Amino acid sequence: MTSIRTLIRRARLTALAALSLAGAANAQNAGLRTLTVPGDIPMTVALFYPTAAPARAIPMGPWQPVVAPGAPSSPAPLKGLILISHGTGGTELNHHNLATRLAGEGYLVAAVRHPGDNWQDRSMVTSGRYFSERPRQLTLVLDALLANPEWGPRIPADHIGAVGHSAGGYSVLALAGAQAEPQRAAAHCRTVQDDPGFCDLAKGAGATPAPGVQPAFQAASAPAPARVSAPDRRIRAVVALAPMAVVFTPESLAAISVPVRVMTAEADPVLNGKYHGGYVAAHLPKAQSAVVAGAGHFAFMAPSSIPLPSAAGDASSNPVGFDRAAFLPQLENEVAGFFAAQWR
Repeated sequence: MTSIRTLIRRARLTALAALSLAGAANAQNAGLRTLTVPGDIPMTVALFYPTAAPARAIPMGPWQPVVAPGAPSSPAPLKGLILISHGTGGTELNHHNLATRLAGEGYLVAAVRHPGDNWQDRSMVTSGRYFSERPRQLTLVLDALLANPEWGPRIPADHIGAVGHSAGGYSVLALAGAQAEPQRAAAHCRTVQDDPGFCDLAKGAGATPAPGVQPAFQAASAPAPARVSAPDRRIRAVVALAPMAVVFTPESLAAISVPVRVMTAEADPVLNGKYHGGYVAAHLPKAQSAVVAGAGHFAFMAPSSIPLPSAAGDASSNPVGFDRAAFLPQLENEVAGFFAAQWR
């Protein structure tokens, strides 16, 4: 793994290369619309896309994305489609800064609010379907966008990627081909003492499991279901930020063939890096991997104007000495550069 200093140097170089490749696309702003994807529970998706319309900071709860709401899309060809998957209990705006940056680069970005695992409802955590349902929701969003008469014809089929944070990191790695064995979670939590954030996640779900259904993450679980496999071969590149990953089998990680960028937070009290992001890097040596020095679990999220209490802690807080405002532009450069490098 590389250090954050090396990461920043590489991000600057990659960003310069991406700028030369992107040309006029970098002068674009981000439009914002909302898409509803039908399903058992309709999915809310924030669509960020390139536009020439003026953008401004729009107060939206604790965030102020800089966007042009409802603006017309730029007629230039899209560079691709990027799905964004938030962490447990999050929202489609958790990574609005990254979404607007990618939209300005010429991508259509679809940030999903995961039904049953968002700030209003975490019932899916105790449903027994968590590990299969989360990536399936992303696939349904991809299906809807490719079938959409406005966006589908403009999406290059070989330029589709995904970014996920925390449980979203799990979700996008599953799309890339990693396979989960849910019983690994229970076994892990019986044998380690230094990953309490992961082992306690289900306790904040706020829902009572159905009879005979055990919470997804609790150690005292029922016999685990079969291995979960939810690949989507349309996904051609993946960025996993502080991913939840201990449930993946080593051999399935090693078999991933698409480019992967994995970033782990050094001071992560929620997902101990050695069992999650570091575990991915160890079993997927061809992945680009880095440890962000001093970062906490929520370092990859857009800053909030108010505290954001969650089952995993206050998502607005940072470890002492860590400057999220300084880090996020570097993260945006790194992610934008990663995708640009795949699709030159």
